[in-house]
Amino acid sequence: MAIKHNNVIPNNHFRKHWQRLVRVHFDQPARKHRRRQARLAKAAAVAPRPVDKLRPIVRCPTVKYNRRVRAGRGFTLQELKEAGIPRKLAPTIGIPVDHRRRNVSQESLAANVARLKEYKARLILFPRKSGQFKKLDSSPEEVKAAKEAFAAGAKADGYTTNLQSSFPVKNITPAEAVTEIDRSEIPAVEGSAYRRLREARSEARLVGVREKRAKAKAEAAEAAKK
Repeated sequence: MAIKHNNVIPNNHFRKHWQRLVRVHFDQPARKHRRRQARLAKAAAVAPRPVDKLRPIVRCPTVKYNRRVRAGRGFTLQELKEAGIPRKLAPTIGIPVDHRRRNVSQESLAANVARLKEYKARLILFPRKSGQFKKLDSSPEEVKAAKEAFAAGAKADGYTTNLQSSFPVKNITPAEAVTEIDRSEIPAVEGSAYRRLREARSEARLVGVREKRAKAKAEAAEAAKK
């Protein structure tokens, strides 16, 4: 609206009815209970299959956090190939595949391949149809033992079977990373490390001055002998 002449500037603050738009969350405890019941129902529906999937160990991005590891999206094609798992079979046995991720270090490749091999060694594949065992399925004895073990512990854990406890992603502190062998190889340092660093910096900074001073002193000594 255009403003003309020497009139009062319009300042129309209409009713906002903000009280109707206020939202409270008094249903938070009920939602928490509902989410828990949904998780238990899902676990019971897929039992004895684990609820979650096996995730790779990857480094966190950026320089600030790359000392930490976390669970990644999926395993690379190279990791699956090294572990001897076909890429089309992997999603059917609880192993997600991420075709975009690349292995840029031999350390991460070896860690995830070992993770896959351990999972593969402990994996028990049930037949799709009862009693009809195929090539990749586990033996009838293993299937029977797994069913009995699950039936015994199903009520105890409430169908909360997951892979996080069996295959955890753990961050190792620098103190834990240094093994006993590494400690024996570290030379013993006497005195303060800070003092040694300051002395090394001082020697590097004054190397020219000290050489010039020593040369002048040697020339003065030669002149005194003559």
